[in-house]
Amino acid sequence: MAVFRIKVNGTQHRINVAPDTPLLWVLRDSLGLTGTKYGCGVGVCGACTIHDGKEALRSCQLAIADASGKSFVTIEGLSETGNHPCQRAWLEEDVSQCGYCQAGMIMTAAALLQKKPNPSDAEIDDAMSDSVCRCGTYLRMRRAIHRAASEAREL
Repeated sequence: MAVFRIKVNGTQHRINVAPDTPLLWVLRDSLGLTGTKYGCGVGVCGACTIHDGKEALRSCQLAIADASGKSFVTIEGLSETGNHPCQRAWLEEDVSQCGYCQAGMIMTAAALLQKKPNPSDAEIDDAMSDSVCRCGTYLRMRRAIHRAASEAREL
């Protein structure tokens, strides 16, 4: 066990865990931020996606020792009111079915829009290609990302 410092959603935290503890479990178990989900544990499904700066990151693949001193944003911190353009678009386009993977999908989409404010279908498909939705809501996701991009440009 060791003490690590990380900033999550703008708040500094001191965490006392084993150095090899995945950041996902720190977020969920130590900080109570359960919006970030466990899906596969090997970084291929996207359910655990968070932001490290403007980059989407699989939190199941980063040990707390490697995360120490860094700053992250989870789905809970994407917007104080849950009113981020991607979050609103997901609701307006009725993307979620079971909803389990959706926080990771929204985080991936938000990172894409930070880099490419007006993505093409191909760019959206490429960015979302390593996120798995067992319900198959990919076409609604694409519509939601276009809607969020349009809304963000109007702000």
